[in-house]
Amino acid sequence: MFDEKLPKYYLVKKAIVENIDNEVYDSKEPIPSERELMETYQVSRITIRKAIDELVTEGYLYKVQGKGTYVKTDEGSNNLFSITSCTEDVLKLGLTPSKKVVVSELVDANVKRAKALEITTSDNVYMIGRILYADKEPLNYTLTFLPEKIFPGLSKYDLKKESLYQIITEVYGVKITKARRTIEAFGAQDEIAEYLDIEEGTPIILFRCITYGIVNGREIPIENFKCYYRTDKFKFYIDQVR
Repeated sequence: MFDEKLPKYYLVKKAIVENIDNEVYDSKEPIPSERELMETYQVSRITIRKAIDELVTEGYLYKVQGKGTYVKTDEGSNNLFSITSCTEDVLKLGLTPSKKVVVSELVDANVKRAKALEITTSDNVYMIGRILYADKEPLNYTLTFLPEKIFPGLSKYDLKKESLYQIITEVYGVKITKARRTIEAFGAQDEIAEYLDIEEGTPIILFRCITYGIVNGREIPIENFKCYYRTDKFKFYIDQVR
C-alpha cells in the first residue's frame, strides 16, 4: 500500500493529514482507534503511535484521556488583543463556565511583584489561584496578584462564583485600560498538569500579564498574573490590517 522507500510512520502521518484536510474526520468525534488504523494501513501499533504522537506535537491532533484522539480545529479561538475576563471568553464559546479556587491568601510582595505592580516590598498582595472550567472540563489555570491597598477586603468575595473583573470595575470603581502580555509555549509539569488534567509534557500556552487601570485619576498597574492555557481546548488569533 505504501512506498517502501519512505518510513511507514511518515506515510501514515501523510494519510491522516490528508483525511484531516479533506474533513474525513469529524472534529467532534475521535479519529479511528489505534487498532482500526493498524488494520487500515497494515502497520504495527508502534508505527501508528509514532505517527499520532508527531501529529499531536505538530498541532494536527490532541488527545483526551480515556476518550481518544481528536482533530484540532480553529473553533474556540480568542482575540489575543482583547481584554476580557476568562468567564466572558467561555460564554462567547457557548459553553458553561465554572471555577475552582485552589489558593487564596494575602502575602508579601516580593521584589519582582513589587516592581511589576509599582508598589513596595512592604506592601501586601492578594495571591489567587483559580482553575477555569468550560462545560466541566479544565480550560486554564490563573495565578493572580493584586495590591491590597487598591483592593482592600477583596478576600471576602467568593471568586468561585463571582467575576474578578466585574468586582474590580463595579465594586472598586477601577476602569481597566490596557494590558501588557508576553506569551510562550512549554510542556506542562507538576501541579499545572494536574490542574489542567493533562499529561506532563503536554504543550500549553503561558501568558504573563500586567493589567493597568485608572485609580484616583491615575493609570497604574492593578494586576499581575500568569495564566496557563490548554492548547487542545483554546486558540488565540490576531486580526491584522494594512
